[in-house]
Amino acid sequence: MEASAGLVAGSHNRNELVVIHNHEEPKPLKNLDGQFCEICGDQIGLTVDGDLFVACNECGFPACRPCYEYERREGTQNCPQCKTRYKRLRGSPRVEGDEDEEDIDDIEYEFNIEHEQDKQKHSAEAMLYGKMSYGRGPEDDENGRFPPVIAGGHSGEFPVGGGYGNGEHGLHKRVHPYPSSEAGDEGGWRERMDDWKLQHGNLGPEPDDDPEMGLIDEARQPLSRKVPIASSKINPYRMVIVARLVILAVFLRYRLLNPVHDALGLWLTSVICEIWFAVSWILDQFPKWFPIERETYLDRLSLRYEREGEPNMLAPVDVFVSTVDPLKEPPLVTSNTVLSILAMDYPVEKISCYVSDDGASMLTFESLSETAEFARKWVPFCKKFSIEPRAPEMYFTLKIDYLQDKVHPTFVKERRAMKREYEEFKVRINALVAKASKVPLEGWIMQDGTPWPGNNTKDHPGMIQVFLGHSGGFDVEGHELPRLVYVSREKRPGFQHHKKAGAMNALVRVAGVLTNAPFMLNLDCDHYVNNSKAVREAMCFLMDPQIGKKVCYVQFPQRFDGIDTHDRYANRNTVFFDINMKGLDGIQGPVYVGTGCVFKRQALYGYEPPKGPKRPKMISCGCCPCFGRRRKNKKFSKNDMNGDVAALGAEGDKEHLMSEMNFEKKFGQSSIFVTSTLMEEGGVPPSSSPAVLLKEAIHVISCGYEDKTEWGTELGWIYGSITEDILTGFKMHCRGWRSIYCMPKRPAFKGSAPINLSDRLNQVLRWALGSVEIFFSRHSPLWYGYKGGKLKWLERFAYANTTIYPFTSIPLLAYCILPAICLLTDKFIMPPISTFASLFFISLFMSIIVTGILELRWSGVSIEEWWRNEQFWVIGGISAHLFAVVQGLLKILAGIDTNFTVTSKATDDDDFGELYAFKWTTLLIPPTTVLIINIVGVVAGISDAINNGYQSWGPLFGKLFFSFWVIVHLYPFLKGLMGRQNRTPTIVVIWSVLLASIFSLLWVRIDPFVLKTKGPDTSKCGINC
Repeated sequence: MEASAGLVAGSHNRNELVVIHNHEEPKPLKNLDGQFCEICGDQIGLTVDGDLFVACNECGFPACRPCYEYERREGTQNCPQCKTRYKRLRGSPRVEGDEDEEDIDDIEYEFNIEHEQDKQKHSAEAMLYGKMSYGRGPEDDENGRFPPVIAGGHSGEFPVGGGYGNGEHGLHKRVHPYPSSEAGDEGGWRERMDDWKLQHGNLGPEPDDDPEMGLIDEARQPLSRKVPIASSKINPYRMVIVARLVILAVFLRYRLLNPVHDALGLWLTSVICEIWFAVSWILDQFPKWFPIERETYLDRLSLRYEREGEPNMLAPVDVFVSTVDPLKEPPLVTSNTVLSILAMDYPVEKISCYVSDDGASMLTFESLSETAEFARKWVPFCKKFSIEPRAPEMYFTLKIDYLQDKVHPTFVKERRAMKREYEEFKVRINALVAKASKVPLEGWIMQDGTPWPGNNTKDHPGMIQVFLGHSGGFDVEGHELPRLVYVSREKRPGFQHHKKAGAMNALVRVAGVLTNAPFMLNLDCDHYVNNSKAVREAMCFLMDPQIGKKVCYVQFPQRFDGIDTHDRYANRNTVFFDINMKGLDGIQGPVYVGTGCVFKRQALYGYEPPKGPKRPKMISCGCCPCFGRRRKNKKFSKNDMNGDVAALGAEGDKEHLMSEMNFEKKFGQSSIFVTSTLMEEGGVPPSSSPAVLLKEAIHVISCGYEDKTEWGTELGWIYGSITEDILTGFKMHCRGWRSIYCMPKRPAFKGSAPINLSDRLNQVLRWALGSVEIFFSRHSPLWYGYKGGKLKWLERFAYANTTIYPFTSIPLLAYCILPAICLLTDKFIMPPISTFASLFFISLFMSIIVTGILELRWSGVSIEEWWRNEQFWVIGGISAHLFAVVQGLLKILAGIDTNFTVTSKATDDDDFGELYAFKWTTLLIPPTTVLIINIVGVVAGISDAINNGYQSWGPLFGKLFFSFWVIVHLYPFLKGLMGRQNRTPTIVVIWSVLLASIFSLLWVRIDPFVLKTKGPDTSKCGINC
């Protein structure tokens, strides 16, 4: 597709499409279905007639001859798909069980060569039927001449390139389907034959192995593997969890059976809160029962799909970047993300970058134009010198030795020149931002004098601009660049646009029409590619012949730049990404977190994963009830028909849909897009011209395209919550897909996070509100997805926890206020405990501590990160989560909707300047109130103990412990509330206020300035005492 062909803007229904000229016909991807072995992933090979080798004549399961021979010799002798016993093909050795077959044994006749014509005939048959040798005659070592086995050749069948010598020693000798060697090359034939045996496990390794054979053997190995947590780390962890569960049950029993009669309300409230905390802990803890790690093999991926001299077989990938407001999401940030994508270590013809501008901003459009021009210089520089990271802003600001591992003599010179080019690029972007700060009255005008179609952000046509493509998208060295496409979907009043989820679905359809890659990577505009091999890491799972078929997406952890050293507000979310997600990966896969995720397109289209072969169930005759089950005569029914249809795999689903369903109702009224949904390997219809494709692309992003379709309900990103990521992943897991969690040593992607307290709380509010919306929707994990039984129970626990956790704010708020109330009223939530009962409390606290220590031990999370997470769980719980529950209930009960604002990605020139900025928001009120109440309670409790004497200090310690627990957890909040304050240590301010209050109360109590006389109390005994 030609780059820079002009902006395509229009509404399909209003016939506003601009005519497109000079477009190159897109190159369809070669359809290679059926030519690869489903067992080893190698090519199957062709017969002498040019047909594919067929191992099983019953179901046609694709398997190469080596796998067929191995299964007959070492395996079950059955086809992996239909479980039918493999029949002996001509040229194959006999194995146990072949005696029942009536085929003629061709081994004793196969090499009885009488003349040259018979010799050529048998050579062709040998090419078709075999690769193995069975014994040699007595004169083999002297006069025999045999064709060699090529160790470094392809695993499929090869053409025969020469004669096979004389035939007098041909009896009992097997002809091999490879070019024959020269006369007397018997030693080379022996070595290559041993190499072939080594490949199939029949011979041990020798020091003089052919390296080519080693490469082929390496390419057949799995592309990834699970790395289980060491048993010495995980088994004690599981034992402590079970022990903690038992201790918790005993503790709750004691609490229920021992009420506090003089403070019944406080006791009942505390018990309800503790029961809720126990349930919440179970939902959070048990999905971490099977944590695993994974390891990828990028070298094997290259050996299998990037063979020298052959077309690159890596799958194409469409990359989606979404942005809305260029003032809150600076164009320079988006440009760095796009540049890092274009410079990825992946074949350029396989990468297409789509940028969704949901704000229809001319600033974003012009900045992408500048980015495309700068990419012509930046991309070749990155690939020439293997630059990491490939976002220029982050690369040039790294405080490391950039000369490390650099040996090219011109590197320093070219780096300086590139840095100057980037600084000039930044100046041009800054000029565009300054220009956009003041909107002209007549609206924006493009360089050709036409008005900008998106002047009205709520009423504008759809727009598409191809900046870089396969015709005209070349860098300064003449090499091809990946596609870069600008997309802004149509918006009209009166239509539901569904925010980010709607924008992502529009990108799915545009990419499906223009490029239709089988895999899609989605990134936020501030998440740049930090590891240029990130997509290759994902392909190690998605293109693996064994596990890739059932993987719907590969999720990478989120990592962030620009966070303060101590991570005051737990922005890194290390506990979630390094503990919870590893646990989910051992069950059915991690949840989708909204960015840094590579999807399988077919999974987003609502298809179910292919189903593997089922074990045959043992059937008895019915005379013995202990074994098997009784055979029943099935009667045809509608339910049986539905069950048969449900048992079909992905291919069966599609064929059934083609015959039974209306595709327009499912995917929308676009014949080209509907056709693309059936192309599992990707590619566009070869008969479509670029102009037709662009017109269709404008059509699929029109605002009314999704009406009366399944978009947002069963297809694509799911609507119904502002956290569309949770819903989208949940629907895929309910269909039976599994996901993968990939954690490469070098983080795949890095983004920015709000380090300001108010911005952080607003971000958490948005996430919590989305969870509340899911909880009250029809997709709630508590009642959705039970029909097929494809969602595992521990995975359901995890999803249930993601929707329930905001409601923990109510008991958490009550529990944080209880200590202060106890101190002010001189009551307590527990009765006086005995020495035996105190063991329950000690055991519970010890189990909590040991669980945390063992969790940190197997996960590698530091204790500081764990503690920051605990602190912010309380801060966010009594502020953002509480507001989310209230707003969610208002939306459900009263229909009052709330709007969320995009988190600002702008950075301050001062290091962590935003950390100390104070921004007032109502979210600050509940934590401030709780903090003040507990400080006052501590002061009042200590004063009361001083007033009442020594005997009152014992009960006071329990109350002070809980109150200090609240204050310590809210300490980061207090630091954010105080701001910089000329860098006065916050701890000094806290203790100053606390001690001053205590001293003031004591001073009033002692009252040293009032003279007290000694004598009887006249109020009690009267004047005449």
